[in-house]
Amino acid sequence: MPQIIPIKDLKNTSEISEKCHSLDEPMFITKNGYGDMVIMSIEAYEKMAYMNDIYGKIKQGEKAIDDNRVMTAKQSVDTLRSKYEI
Repeated sequence: MPQIIPIKDLKNTSEISEKCHSLDEPMFITKNGYGDMVIMSIEAYEKMAYMNDIYGKIKQGEKAIDDNRVMTAKQSVDTLRSKYEI
């Protein structure tokens, strides 16, 4: 469940840091009752960035399949052998 805190609670930085590390997910900061910022630990950010990269590569692969830009393993090996003359 997402953690939502008002901006005035950011005064206690040590407590906020501990919460960010223990939750391993973003914390949403509100200002005047509306969403304003998101904070998270570096570890959570790196994990999220890594997963976004993986999802992007999967999407590229699916698009290549849809566009018929794929080859069989034998075609791939033959291409590499021809390119490197082996």
